Amino acid sequence: MTEATSTDLLPMRDVVNLTGINPVTLRAWERRHGLIRPQRTEGGHRLYTAQDVQRIRDILRWTGSGLPISKVGELLARRSDEVSLPSGPNADSIEHWRAVVLQATKAFDRQALEGIHGQLFTLYPKAMVLLDVLMPVWRSLLSGNSFGQRSQWLFLDTFLRARLLLRLQLNQLDAPCVLLTGIEESAELELLSKGLLLTSERWRIEVLGSGQPLEELPLLCATLKPAALVLAPQGPVNAALAKKLCSLQMDIACPLALIGDGLADSVAILHDIPLVLLDERNVGANLKLDALLRGALEL
Repeated sequence: MTEATSTDLLPMRDVVNLTGINPVTLRAWERRHGLIRPQRTEGGHRLYTAQDVQRIRDILRWTGSGLPISKVGELLARRSDEVSLPSGPNADSIEHWRAVVLQATKAFDRQALEGIHGQLFTLYPKAMVLLDVLMPVWRSLLSGNSFGQRSQWLFLDTFLRARLLLRLQLNQLDAPCVLLTGIEESAELELLSKGLLLTSERWRIEVLGSGQPLEELPLLCATLKPAALVLAPQGPVNAALAKKLCSLQMDIACPLALIGDGLADSVAILHDIPLVLLDERNVGANLKLDALLRGALEL
C-alpha cells in the first residue's frame, strides 16, 4: 500500500467543505467512536486522506438512512479497505418482520408491537423499517375488506402514529425548522413516515396537518420562517399542480422541495421551477436536504 504524501492530505476545513459534516461531529467520530483516524502535522493539525473522505461520506449515508452511529463501527470492522452501504434485511427477513407485525396487529397486542417496533429500529436503518416493513403492512390492511381488517388497520395506524410522532419530537427544539406537508388529502402516518426519513441532528421536522391548503402556505412560511418547505405530492405532478408550485415558490422566502417515491417521472414538467426533488427511497435524500439548507445545492 502506498503511503500518502503531504500533497495527498487534506486539512479539516477542506473535508468539511467536501462532505458538509460538522467539525464537532467529525471530532466526535474520531475521539469517541474511533471511526476516523486522521494523520497529524507536527503542530497537531488533522490531515485526511481521500479514503478518509470516502469513509466520512459513507458514514453520513448510513446515519442519514437511520443507522445508529454505535453500529457503524461494527460495519467498518467487517470491511478492510472498501466500505459500501449495508444491504440490510434480505427478502426472507423482510417477509418475516412483516408477518410478525401483522400477527401482533391481528391479536391487537400493543405490548408485542412495542417490542417489535423497538427491535426493528435498533437492527435496521429507518428507511428499511418504514418503507419495507411497517408501511406495507399498514397499506395491506387499509386496502383489505375482510371482516376485522378495518379494526386491525385502525389499531396499527393509531400505534404507529403515536410512535413516529414521538420519534419526531426527539428532534432538537432549537434546530432550524423544516416544514413538511402533503398536497391535497394524505394520511397522517404517511406524512409522519416521510418526516422521520428526513430527520437529522442539524434540523427538526415540523409536520403540518393533513389537508393544508396550498395557497395558504406562504402565510405559514412568513410567520414560522422555516429553513425549507417540503411538500409530499400524491403521485406524479401534473401541469395544473406544476403551475401552483411555480406560484408558491415565488411567494415564499425559503427553499422548496418535494418528497415522494418515483418523482423522477415529474422531472420534465418541473424543470423550470427552482425546487429540489427528494426520493424517499434514496438514502441520499437526507444529504440532499442538508446541501439545500446549507445553500450548497444549485437550484
